[in-house]
Amino acid sequence: IPDLAFSLALTSASADGGSQQLYPCEVHVGLAVCGSNPESRHLCTDARSAHLSAALVTMTEITDWFRSLPVFTRYWFGLSVVFPILGRFRLVSPQYLVLTYDLFVRKFQIWRPVTAVFFYPMGFHYLVNLYFLYTYSIRLETGLFDGHPANYLFMLLFNWICIVIVALLSDLMLLMDPLVLSVLYVWCQLNKDVIVSFWFGTQFKAVYLPWVLFAFNMIISGGGLYELIGILVGHLYFFLMFKYPQEFGGRNLLQVPSILYHYFPNRAGGTSGFGQAPTPRREGADDRAGGWHNWGRGRVLQN
Repeated sequence: IPDLAFSLALTSASADGGSQQLYPCEVHVGLAVCGSNPESRHLCTDARSAHLSAALVTMTEITDWFRSLPVFTRYWFGLSVVFPILGRFRLVSPQYLVLTYDLFVRKFQIWRPVTAVFFYPMGFHYLVNLYFLYTYSIRLETGLFDGHPANYLFMLLFNWICIVIVALLSDLMLLMDPLVLSVLYVWCQLNKDVIVSFWFGTQFKAVYLPWVLFAFNMIISGGGLYELIGILVGHLYFFLMFKYPQEFGGRNLLQVPSILYHYFPNRAGGTSGFGQAPTPRREGADDRAGGWHNWGRGRVLQN
């Protein structure tokens, strides 16, 4: 672009205190167009090559990191980045991404319960959500659910369906908050005694973390409804999957559909990292727990 170009001369000091022009070249914004001097062309080519190599290395590192994420966390995290960017730059209107009862039920816009999970207005709270999503989804997927992808997907689907039902009844438009909090709540119940860190250096047991987040958001922004819904949904899953069949001797009311095992079969391995299923109190309760007793014990680690 000629009107954005300016001249640049590389100089060196001479013996008499003056300066000598060495490598004249023309520079554009973000692009150097070298002059006819072979050495100047060589320098400019080296500079462009160095910038390109650094960019390629960075992109490779990001790609390797993203591919290293467990499968469901990878897609959940990736889509939670893509949809807010689409909405932020108006590539897709946010009005098409949120959940509204009339448009979903009467207009049959069936994608809205899905996009409402991944879309969120960009800002500080959005970044906090991404952090909790990344941290606690990985810990569950590589911990208690390690080698059992169908069980983890079933938990996400169960929590999502419950949240969608509550959202339609209460006219909630964004579902990222409650789904993230529901996953965080399950992890905290499975790791009650793990010490976690919060803002300003405060530390407490993990079992209190969901309620701290609820109270903090209620005090700071006057909200808390989304967090409360996530806590209740997470508790419903934890109670039906673990507490009721194992501690109260009831039937296992949550069964993973066989179709999920067909597409996401169990893998060899076992539990590693954070989390462990609650130990049944009654003899024989393992048989009613849907095979969770064979998953092994996790290692309780500190943040």
